[in-house]
Amino acid sequence: MRFILLFGLFATASLAQSQHEVVSGWPQLPEGHVLGLCAGVGVDAQNRVYVFHRSGRVWSKPFPKEAIAAPTVSVFDGATGRLLSSWGANRFIMPHGLTVDHADNLWLTDVGLHQVFKCSPAGEVLLTLGEAGVPGSDATHFNLPTDVAVLADGSFYMSDGYQNTRVMKFTAAGRFEFQWGTKGRGPGDFHLPHGITVDAQGRVIVCDRENERLQVFDAKGAFLHEWKGPQLGKPYGIDTGPDGHLFVIDGGSPSLQPQMRGKAVELDPTGEVLDTFGSHGKAVGQFQLGHDIAVGPDGAVYVAEGTGARVQKFARRKAAE
Repeated sequence: MRFILLFGLFATASLAQSQHEVVSGWPQLPEGHVLGLCAGVGVDAQNRVYVFHRSGRVWSKPFPKEAIAAPTVSVFDGATGRLLSSWGANRFIMPHGLTVDHADNLWLTDVGLHQVFKCSPAGEVLLTLGEAGVPGSDATHFNLPTDVAVLADGSFYMSDGYQNTRVMKFTAAGRFEFQWGTKGRGPGDFHLPHGITVDAQGRVIVCDRENERLQVFDAKGAFLHEWKGPQLGKPYGIDTGPDGHLFVIDGGSPSLQPQMRGKAVELDPTGEVLDTFGSHGKAVGQFQLGHDIAVGPDGAVYVAEGTGARVQKFARRKAAE
């Protein structure tokens, strides 16, 4: 087991100029196209950016029974920010996680329906897990599931997050294999597993949100490492980039000073901080409750905001000539 507190590295990364800068004017939203809270974001191999959003609906308990009438998935061209299509109207109650797999299928979690959906890029439902509107803690029922991470063979992990505090593993066909995690603070315990990814080494990395840490596991769920510290804050979302680097969005830990909250973080595979960019605030390049993060095939980084109700694009700065 390995526990790492990366405090000094945060200071080093913060003093240097960030290696990423916001791309102003991205995306291009047509008049009247409302995103609302942006819960999930993902990018496919064609550099299409998918945003899973609530179209003006707010988080309130109990959740509404009726589906959101407006489209809840918006598809943008990664290069230009132009809206390509939208779908998902009259289908979702409370959109949450979005993951694009190796075949460019989308995996969507709905915490209101307690379900997980595998969809084609055009929105055709290919696989459904869970019973609509029925929470539970067995192998076929979930309680506010948050995110999905998919392996190259189509099998996948799912963070069943707000109530069951567990990670589950399924075959490509959706058959339950195993699970791990209970509520707590120890190694392998969770307090809201919120985002999840599989890195280039096949390790499963989980945003243990309310414990303010990342936990790293092997493919069978055995605990390997814990990464935490002010550079990570309160990790909400995570993605693995094409170069194997990890990108995390800090939703903003209230235990930190305001200037240290709400940033995006780039890590190498050992957990060392390589870069931080963005900060808490309303301006362009800042975040109001960063909720999810995704990396495109060209290395561009996209951050979906909750309270900010927007998605922003960041590109790596060009080296000075």
